[in-house]
Amino acid sequence: MCQSWRDITFLHWPYPAEVVQALLPAGLTVEECDGSAWVGLLPFLMDGVRAPGVPALPWLSRFPETNVRTYVRGPDGRTGIWFFSLDAARLPAVLAGRVGYGLPYVWSRMSVQADGAIRAYRSHRHRDPAAHCAVTVHIGAALTVPEQTPLDRYLTARHRLYSVVAGRLVTAEAEHPPWPLRRARVTELSQTLLEAAGLPSPTGEPVAHASTGVRVRIGRWHRAR
Repeated sequence: MCQSWRDITFLHWPYPAEVVQALLPAGLTVEECDGSAWVGLLPFLMDGVRAPGVPALPWLSRFPETNVRTYVRGPDGRTGIWFFSLDAARLPAVLAGRVGYGLPYVWSRMSVQADGAIRAYRSHRHRDPAAHCAVTVHIGAALTVPEQTPLDRYLTARHRLYSVVAGRLVTAEAEHPPWPLRRARVTELSQTLLEAAGLPSPTGEPVAHASTGVRVRIGRWHRAR
């Protein structure tokens, strides 16, 4: 699939590795940085979703999405992303993600608003309104490559996905250029999506980044060996 991830905010919290590991399938090992596992909450605008060679349909290909994810190593030691949930505002996209990619998509009422340096995200699940997310951030200065720390790159530079399809661990490549990262300051945060994934409530302020976005190409699944 081809798509663009626009107006994205990265919010991350450290967790004990054993807490996150308990929620992973066999074959995946939680990856640590600075002595912790990390869980991310990423609201953004999905745009231009299409199969290669097929034009994007305006309504169907553009919608808000919010991911809850962590970072893992596969059986061969390669690093990637494990999704605990993916909330999306288009039911056809939710069904396609579940059937075609085996990903835990959830249908939600969602919005993304951009007003100058302000980004506001809202989400409520249709079948579980208690699972919600409200985030507002103020976008700051560019975070240049020389300024980026190992943690900045660890939390954002990810190019592989993992899932379980028909009981088998599978992986796919996510090709995209480096994120044009910016600093971000959280001015509002209320969420229960991490708790809905089975995680304890996060503590402390999240590590925050933002980006205008990148174009992405998701490859086919193949068995993780």
